Amino acid sequence: MTATRPGAGAVPPDLFASLCDDAAVFPPGDMPLAEAVLAHVRHVAAAHAPLVGPLVLPQARLAELAELTAGYPAGSVELAVTLPSPDEVAKALASVTAVPAAQLRVLEVAVPDGMPAAEVVPRLSTPLQVLTTCDLTRVTVYVEVPRDERRAALIGCLADSPYLAKFRTGGVRAELYPDERELARAVLLAVRAKVPFKATAGLHHAVRNTDPQTRFEQHGYLNLLAATGAALNGAVEGEIVAVLAERDASTVAKLVGALSPEVREAFRSFGTCSIAEPVTELAALGLLTPDLTKDLP
Repeated sequence: MTATRPGAGAVPPDLFASLCDDAAVFPPGDMPLAEAVLAHVRHVAAAHAPLVGPLVLPQARLAELAELTAGYPAGSVELAVTLPSPDEVAKALASVTAVPAAQLRVLEVAVPDGMPAAEVVPRLSTPLQVLTTCDLTRVTVYVEVPRDERRAALIGCLADSPYLAKFRTGGVRAELYPDERELARAVLLAVRAKVPFKATAGLHHAVRNTDPQTRFEQHGYLNLLAATGAALNGAVEGEIVAVLAERDASTVAKLVGALSPEVREAFRSFGTCSIAEPVTELAALGLLTPDLTKDLP
């Protein structure tokens, strides 16, 4: 548990609005979908609901979701759907329409190995034309930026499109975690290109840490938020690396407490397999008002 920050004050509510995308079914949480849906419904009805984003599901599990939510009101479950390729968009949109309870809010599209950066936006644009002609106009599309030589070119392409970026910040193996310098460069590329982004995987705690079981070096989601603010304020790479590397909870909390809510225009959200944990940690740091935590176990 992150230590409480003495004398901390709550930040403006907008700073954490919809910050936590509910990725409970993904590793390491791996919650059964039936339980995840029920838990998500509880989260969006709880006091901490303002912090909760959509339920994140792989495209392949939409049929299962349809069965589980057959008795739910239409559009009552907001979804973020992950796809393995831009070529799966049309199929995913058709699958979502077969889930009456679903309200699609986000598509998260991976870029397969070997797909040139210049092809990604064109491959997305044709199937996504449907979003301008139906009730899906509020859907945000993120493209997962590969951690290879395509990164800079793809972010440049996204800058000239309506699509946003997604950065992978961890996973089930140590090599899936970018180090501070790699992540700092990704943040700088996105901020300078004015491409908003989200982050996924590995952000299990508010502040940078070493996982006591796996020994993986893990980024803190508050470090990333503060680093984004620093980049927006003109910080250079080394300064952003230092923010991402900071392990003192009090120092990170002070950096976040000084941020303007406008930083969220750049860093939109992060996926977490536990909604309760970030809410609890933010409260322990004194960054949330106590009423937002009253429904936590």
